[in-house]
Amino acid sequence: MARLFGTDGVRGIANKDLSIELAMKIGTAGAYVLTSEVHKPRILLGRDTRLSGDMLSAALAAGICSVGGDVIDVGVIPTPAMAYLARLYEADAAVMVSASHNTMEYNGIKWFNGKGFKLSDELEDRIEQLINDGFEFDRPEGADVGHVIIAKKAAEEYKDFLKSTAAHRFDGITVVLDCANGASAAIAYDVFTDLGAKVYSRADEPDGININFKCGSTHPERLQELVAESDADVGFAFDGDADRVIATDERGNIVDGDRIMGMCAKLMKEQGRLRDNTLVVTVMSNIGLKKRMKELGINVVETKVGDRYVLEKMIQEGYSIGGEQSGHIIFLDKNTTGDGMLSAIQTLDVMKSTGKKMAALAADIPIYPQVLVNVNVDNAVKHQAMEDHDLWARIHEVEQKMGDSGRVLVRASGTEPLIRVMLEGQDTEEIGNYAIYIVKVLEQKFNGKIKN
Repeated sequence: MARLFGTDGVRGIANKDLSIELAMKIGTAGAYVLTSEVHKPRILLGRDTRLSGDMLSAALAAGICSVGGDVIDVGVIPTPAMAYLARLYEADAAVMVSASHNTMEYNGIKWFNGKGFKLSDELEDRIEQLINDGFEFDRPEGADVGHVIIAKKAAEEYKDFLKSTAAHRFDGITVVLDCANGASAAIAYDVFTDLGAKVYSRADEPDGININFKCGSTHPERLQELVAESDADVGFAFDGDADRVIATDERGNIVDGDRIMGMCAKLMKEQGRLRDNTLVVTVMSNIGLKKRMKELGINVVETKVGDRYVLEKMIQEGYSIGGEQSGHIIFLDKNTTGDGMLSAIQTLDVMKSTGKKMAALAADIPIYPQVLVNVNVDNAVKHQAMEDHDLWARIHEVEQKMGDSGRVLVRASGTEPLIRVMLEGQDTEEIGNYAIYIVKVLEQKFNGKIKN
């Protein structure tokens, strides 16, 4: 049986893979595991803008209340707000309904503990075990049943927090924001305007269906055009739950998470704020970033893919910044999870501190060509495919041909029926051909289909 929790909580097609019955069980078991020593636990509940959010939130709330927990409903709000508000409200736990960057038919459930940290694999396994075992929970009656409290000021309190993380005002800077028709849509314009920036905002009219549709961090094309055509100095695209950001420079060129981390780590080192002179990245981060950090005297520590693993390493060793190429960036002295708007604010602080344009800052972090091919492979055979002898024979063959001038990384997605084939090297055409050579095995043996 596949593990219920992936790299970023439970995720699937709402009302199919992620049913209201399963959501209720997750609410019940999660409340029990996370607050088993608390007589009347208080659990935050939030969601993004997708249509199924109300349905699944109601099911989660029912499960939590059924074991005596009180639900503090913060409504539509970014995922990183949950981590902050859990601490602010002194809650026992928090749970977010979101499928992040995925299309609207998907949804997901992710838990945070009372300190605002995503759950460890061990805690998720305990929740999953209770669900799989059909554990019978004690059901309180009468006055001991939980109830739902509406937190009316949650969004304003999160906005105030974001603004408090800025070291400068941004007067004189023009910013284009792409809110992905998601959880940042009602917040981002106010935050950046209050900080002094001139703001153009797009994809900020969610209707429950248009979240991440041709917009946001996975589809920044229109943002690039708008920045290049306007007087803007920089653009930022968030994903549906606003825990990641992809930027563009003033010419409309993409500035990914690697470059954002690199420019922020460089300034933090110069200001004495980079703990142990270390940046934490995943194995997906670009060779160019790692080489540039070495030149600057900054150590680079690698983890497996997933911002939760970046965070675990940061906590273990006391590091201050880490993240992913995809735009999940954690500033641990400010929040306990990736936060797209907070990361955008830190990037604008770099521009203000250095007096440099975004293009110049990005150019200081060289990026080697990468080719990433996403292959749809059914979840039922995904793990078998990842252990296939022929697949690994081709991977090793390509690695030998590339030598020290490149690398191959093949991994199964923890949240989708995908296998990702990534190659990095000095020649884009060459690594593209190598990628297709490897993907052919998935197509021929496992009915894989390249995702456009």
